[in-house]
Amino acid sequence: MTFTIWHIVGACIIVAMIVAVIATLRTRRKDIKKVAYMMDALEDGELNFRFQDKNKFNRTLNRIRTIFEKQRQAHEQDSWTKLIRVLTHEIMNTVSPIASLSDALSKSMDEDGNSELDVKTGLETISDSSQNLIKFVETYRQLSGVARPLRKAVELQELMDQVISLNSEYATSCGAACVYRPEEPDLMIYVDEGQISQILINLIKNALQAGAKQIDINARMGKDDEVIIQVANDGEPIPVSAQEQIFVPFYTTKKEGSGIGLSLARQIMRQHNGSIDLLRSDENQTVFQLIFR
Repeated sequence: MTFTIWHIVGACIIVAMIVAVIATLRTRRKDIKKVAYMMDALEDGELNFRFQDKNKFNRTLNRIRTIFEKQRQAHEQDSWTKLIRVLTHEIMNTVSPIASLSDALSKSMDEDGNSELDVKTGLETISDSSQNLIKFVETYRQLSGVARPLRKAVELQELMDQVISLNSEYATSCGAACVYRPEEPDLMIYVDEGQISQILINLIKNALQAGAKQIDINARMGKDDEVIIQVANDGEPIPVSAQEQIFVPFYTTKKEGSGIGLSLARQIMRQHNGSIDLLRSDENQTVFQLIFR
């Protein structure tokens, strides 16, 4: 009799343990799905989700989401501040001489219409400044009107051959060489060919303007099946003070330049669910990385 009772008790304990294990596995499976969902949302920049605060795990996920939301808001605020500062600088530089010369010409005119200032020179300066302002506005329109990408499967080797060919004459005149070395054969990306070509051409052009003599482009598959392209050059490094601002619209370290090339590139990459970043820029090398997911 005692033997039978202990067997029943033991069987109940085993059953209880099995039920507990199954329940734990089910809960863990749900938790894994929640984490996967949250990671996908964070990668897409979507933070409009929230889990029910019914357990500690959900509250932890919600806390992580809140941290990311605060960081994004801070980053966006910083980006807007930089953009407004650059816009204000550009507009003031253009408008100030127009206002100043107009006022000076007006005050210098006597009752007979004669002027102590060279009216023709003043009007030419006003005209040049006005044209610069129009050009600036057109550039802004170009930046704010990036077309939706028309994607198709593109062989990376063919794309790189075309991009390098388009830059070959300029590279030769600069005494530079541009080479594409894929780490894996037959790589393909699903992109808007024209837009991605524009990014790569701009990166090569920037490198040549920085005095690069060697531009190396390589490509490989990442661990999550993303295609990673790195464009490296040995030109003059980007100043440390400018490295965090090179993707800000209209920011440029060149005497002649619109300052929208890299900002436009980032917009295009985001529309492709990808990214472009500066990995390094020092005395040895400047490296930009593009990731296509």
